Amino acid sequence: FVSLSNPYEFDLGEETITFRGYNKEHTYKISEMTAFSMRMVAGNTKIYMNIDKGGLLKGRYWLRVSEFDDDKDIIDYLEPGDCLVRNNTKVIPARIYGKKETGAHVEFLLLNNIEGDIWESIVRPGNKLHIGTKVIFGDGLLEAEILDIMPGGTRKVEFHYNGIFNEILDQIGLMPLPPYIHEELKDNDRYQTVYAKYEGSAAAPTAGLHFTPELLKKIEEKGVKIANVTLHVGIGTFRPVKEDEVEKHEMHSEHFYIKQEDCDKINETKKAGKKVISVGTTSCRVLETIADETTGMVKPTEGDTQIFIYPGYKFKCIDGLITNFHLPQSTLLMLVSALAGKDYIMKAYNQAVEEKYRFFSFGDAMFIRN
Repeated sequence: FVSLSNPYEFDLGEETITFRGYNKEHTYKISEMTAFSMRMVAGNTKIYMNIDKGGLLKGRYWLRVSEFDDDKDIIDYLEPGDCLVRNNTKVIPARIYGKKETGAHVEFLLLNNIEGDIWESIVRPGNKLHIGTKVIFGDGLLEAEILDIMPGGTRKVEFHYNGIFNEILDQIGLMPLPPYIHEELKDNDRYQTVYAKYEGSAAAPTAGLHFTPELLKKIEEKGVKIANVTLHVGIGTFRPVKEDEVEKHEMHSEHFYIKQEDCDKINETKKAGKKVISVGTTSCRVLETIADETTGMVKPTEGDTQIFIYPGYKFKCIDGLITNFHLPQSTLLMLVSALAGKDYIMKAYNQAVEEKYRFFSFGDAMFIRN
């Protein structure tokens, strides 16, 4: 009993779950399981599983978290003196539903705060929302007027309200999940990194979703520096490249800034000959936008970037990238191909498909070293 309640081997197949330990084996058919629960225990070093309301002899298992590691954890690839650079933007509940003065239902997705209370927004139905159209949200908590039609069909919208804009969004808005996710998000924090701080994004920097406070603490304890950038992610991240010549693709613009203290950490790392590792493509785009062409050093900057990184690009600042598996024909896939090489990335993606890795926002991640 004791040996198998703490199994040394765990297999999850398409149809069965198997636990093994000291010449014993328990196998369950997933289709026949009537109850299943799981939680972290022992300071997040073990996972407790209970199957079919298990008792003393069968159905209760304590598994070491390390049993789920295919190889090393990310911390094992980082060295003291390296610098991990993350994007601390925070996603706003940018999807809002309202009514025109005629009573017709409409949807806005806020993309970019142009200035003051003026935003760029995707609107639906676009053919019904012309310049001068007024829309009411949340039974009058928020009102909007279409000011202009922007390139690509988005709208320049001015909002009118009493109170604090972000608090009103918290009341009436929904999280702007990517278009390929159709399930309702029950917990908004599930689409935020644990270090999200500055509001403004229409999408999460999803590579950061893999990091927990415990993991970040271990990384710092190892002597790895952690620096922040802020880039507010726009919906353009999900737009595919449709041009036959990639150079003709018009890259979306995103607002960013980086502080002196974070620049100091990055520059100290480069001077010491250590590695600068970007958490996600958004952090990478900030660093490559502002890095010195020769030294790769960075300085405090605020602005907008439309940098488009594709094969042939020479990286100036980053030495590695932690990133999810991306959509086909996306600018993000081109960026990782530029860093690791297209053939190598395609090989990795093919293996990921064979091994049934999870793709996209809530999926698995890879670590690319330049």
